[in-house]
Amino acid sequence: MLDEKTLEIVKSTAPVLKEHSDEIGKHFYKLLFSKAPELYNMFNQTNQKRGIQQEALAYAVYAAGENINHLDEIKPLVMRIAEKHRALGVKPEQYPVVGETLLQAVKDVLGDAATDEIIDAWAAAYNYIADAFISIEKELYDKTEHETGGWLGFRDFIVDKKVPETDQVTSFYLKPKDGRAIAAYQAGQYLTLKAAIEGEKYTHMRHYSLSDAPGKDYYRISVKREEAHGDAPEGIVSNYLHKKVKEGDVLQFAAPAGDFTVTYNDLPIVLISGGIGLTPLMSMLEMLVEKQPERSVTFIHATMNSTTHAMKSRVEQLVADHNNVKSYVCYEKPTEDDKNSRNFDKEGFIDLEWLKSILPGNQADFYFCGPIPFMKAVNQALKDFGVSKEHSHYEVFNPISILEEA
Repeated sequence: MLDEKTLEIVKSTAPVLKEHSDEIGKHFYKLLFSKAPELYNMFNQTNQKRGIQQEALAYAVYAAGENINHLDEIKPLVMRIAEKHRALGVKPEQYPVVGETLLQAVKDVLGDAATDEIIDAWAAAYNYIADAFISIEKELYDKTEHETGGWLGFRDFIVDKKVPETDQVTSFYLKPKDGRAIAAYQAGQYLTLKAAIEGEKYTHMRHYSLSDAPGKDYYRISVKREEAHGDAPEGIVSNYLHKKVKEGDVLQFAAPAGDFTVTYNDLPIVLISGGIGLTPLMSMLEMLVEKQPERSVTFIHATMNSTTHAMKSRVEQLVADHNNVKSYVCYEKPTEDDKNSRNFDKEGFIDLEWLKSILPGNQADFYFCGPIPFMKAVNQALKDFGVSKEHSHYEVFNPISILEEA
């Protein structure tokens, strides 16, 4: 355990690190990849170019420092990171170089303000936190290796089917090349792909939500092709999957991971998705109609219009087949055909007034996923609706996992 003086220094200087988080994050990764270029294989280079990874690292460091003497307060963040580390194959021996580099980045950015006393305190804090992660991740590795159908590292899967859902979203049905059993998973979890792409110097790792109910002899992921926009480059891996990968090709995946999963109880459940954020919620919906057919389920999906609306017919079929399921659709910019056929329930964006009009109340478990602006709007609406943190659950499709941060 850390001594009182170390705790005091870390907690008092955490806000300073937060203030300089962007600069520290950028400098850290520059130093890290010069020291250990092999780690390029582990990080999302598109997120690096967009600056998202840097922000995520700096926030995690600040949050850990702020809560250093009661890490249970940020348990969701800790578990989310640990799950991703297990999926990526992070090893205990990689923690020291990351710690040394992080402290060097803090020292370089803060200059004389980063005294030896402050750096020593943060070194002790980093080692304490690293030990906690290593312990949690060992349990996750052991569990993954020994469960039925489980495996460590990356396993070969054949693309059994490749099914377009919209012009931008395609589903990939994956079966193990060795023909053996595959690990069970919980609805809401994801697979981690390791892609060796021709012309790319390093491999690329990506997390893709499982989009079908558990219990099948295959896995299904549904991937949106990310196009370039503004200064943001196109998604390297999503375009590779859409344009290059064919049925019969072999891809490598780590075993299912993730902490965004359904709590089993008798409460009504509300699933709210935006865009490609519907993938883990589709898995939850498919699972709920199979495993909890009496539980009240409301599925709300927001997207641009019918041309971008993936899995629309499947949701309609589930609603028709199950009296306990209701579905609502929000189109930001409906087409003329959409307006004429009135195949949506709200134009514009999801807001609190509309949620109140379609839901019987706030006594439910809420699960939501989508782009960051969408997530922040839904998160605020649920807070204003009086939904407690205990009943509000979310997944973010990038490294930033705390919605309350600017």
